[in-house]
Amino acid sequence: MDKAIRKIFAYLRPEVILLACLLGLLLFVQPAVAFCGFYVAQADTSLYNHASQVIIAKDGDRTVLTMANDYQGEAKDFALVVPVPVVLQEDQVNVGERKIIERLDNFSAPRLVEYFDSNPCDSYGGRQFMDAMPAAPTMSRGAQEKVSNEALGVTIENQFSVGEYDILILSAKESNGLETWLSQNNYRIPAGATDVLGAYIKQGLKFFVAKVNLKEFDRQGFQALRPLMMAYESPRFMLPIRLGMVNADGPQELIVYLLSPRGAVEITNYRTEKIPSNLDLPEFVQGEFGQFYGSMFDTAYKRSGNNVAFLEYSWDMGSCDPCSADPLSPQELREAGVFWLDQSDADSSPAFRGMPLPRTSNVFITRLHLRYTPDKFPEDLRFQNTANQDLFQGRYVLRRPYRGEMSCTAAKEYRQTVQKRQREEAKTLANLTGWPLTEIENKIDYLEGPQDAIPWWRKLWPR
Repeated sequence: MDKAIRKIFAYLRPEVILLACLLGLLLFVQPAVAFCGFYVAQADTSLYNHASQVIIAKDGDRTVLTMANDYQGEAKDFALVVPVPVVLQEDQVNVGERKIIERLDNFSAPRLVEYFDSNPCDSYGGRQFMDAMPAAPTMSRGAQEKVSNEALGVTIENQFSVGEYDILILSAKESNGLETWLSQNNYRIPAGATDVLGAYIKQGLKFFVAKVNLKEFDRQGFQALRPLMMAYESPRFMLPIRLGMVNADGPQELIVYLLSPRGAVEITNYRTEKIPSNLDLPEFVQGEFGQFYGSMFDTAYKRSGNNVAFLEYSWDMGSCDPCSADPLSPQELREAGVFWLDQSDADSSPAFRGMPLPRTSNVFITRLHLRYTPDKFPEDLRFQNTANQDLFQGRYVLRRPYRGEMSCTAAKEYRQTVQKRQREEAKTLANLTGWPLTEIENKIDYLEGPQDAIPWWRKLWPR
C-alpha cells in the first residue's frame, strides 16, 4: 500500500496532492503516508564554493564511476590522476554531461516545504576528491622516454583520447619512480604525494591520468570541463579521496550519488549520520534557506567530531514526496551510468520518455555529503550495497498560520497554540544553526505581534 501511494503521488499536480491530503485527514484514522507539503526551496550544491560531485552506479562487480571535479583555472592546466582497479580500454571511458549531475543534485537536494493552517473557525479543521593538478599540454612519446619509463618502473598500459580528453593508464612498481615520472612529464606533484601513491601501488591499483586536448576543446566550443565516466568490473567498492587532500588548502566538500538496484548504499569504514530533518522552522527561513542549510551543516559537522558522512537523501528513484525535481527518466538514468535497466525502459516511446520510473524499476539513490580533511578521513571511502529501502530526506517545514478573520471561540486557543509553536520554531532554528535566539525572534512575524510573544526577560538578557 505504501509503495502504491508513493508511486501515485509522483505523478500528481500540487493542487491534487492538497486535495488528497485533506481527504486523508478526513477519512483515515492512521497518519497519511505522504508528507503532503508544498515544495518551496532546496539546498543544492550551489551553496558551496568548492564541491566535487561523484556518481557511482554499482551492481555486483560492475561499476560506472562519474567524476565532476570542481576545477577552477585554464583548461590547458587541467590534469587528473585517479587510482583505478583495472587497466581501462578506450571503450570503457566516456565523457558525460554535467546536466545529469545537476538533475541528480536537484532531485536529491535537501528541501523546504510549507503547510497552510486552515481557519480554526471552520467546522472541518483546527488542525574534492581527486584534485586536479597542472600539467603541460603535451607529453613526449619517444624511444628515450620508453627507456626512462622502464628505469623508473612505470609502464604506460594504455593511451587513447575520448572527447576532449587525452588519457593514459599507468602502472608503477614504486612511488618514487611514479612521482619522478609525473614530474618529468610536467605534472607538478605536491609535497606528501609519495606516501599516498605508494599505498595505492601496494594495493595493485593502476593510475588513470587525464588532461585536456586543447584543439578538441576549442573545436567543440566547450565553456567548462565535462565529467569523465569509466565502466569496469572489480569487486572493490571504494572511492579514492586521499590524493585530493595532499595539496588541499582546507576541508574538501564532496557529494556522492550512489545508485543501486536493491537499496541504500552504506559507508563501511566511517560513521554515517542522518542530517537533522523533519523540523519545523520560522517562516522567514524561506528567504534564507541557503544560509540556514549552510549554518546547520556547519553545526552538525562540528558536533559530529568532523569525521562523519551525512546522509541527505535515500529514496527509490520511482517516486519522491515532496518532489524538488522530477525523478530521472530511464534514459537519464542510463546517462548517469545505470546499466541494469531493461533496454525497453530506456528506449521507451517519446510519449513516455519524460515520465519517472515505476516503483518496480530497481533504482535506489543514496546521497552522501562529506566535508573531509586528512586528519579526520585518513582512509579512502569504502562502501557496501544493502537491501535497506527505508526512505529518508533532508526536509524542513514551514507552517503558515491562518491570518484571516477569526471570530469563533476556538480563535483564542488557536492564537495561543500558534504563538507557542512559533517560539518553539525559533528555539529549534537557534539550536540547529547557532544563530542568536533574540535575532531569530526579531525576524518572526508572530500571529499577535512580537511584543506579546517574546518574554520581557529575553529582551533584558539576549542570547
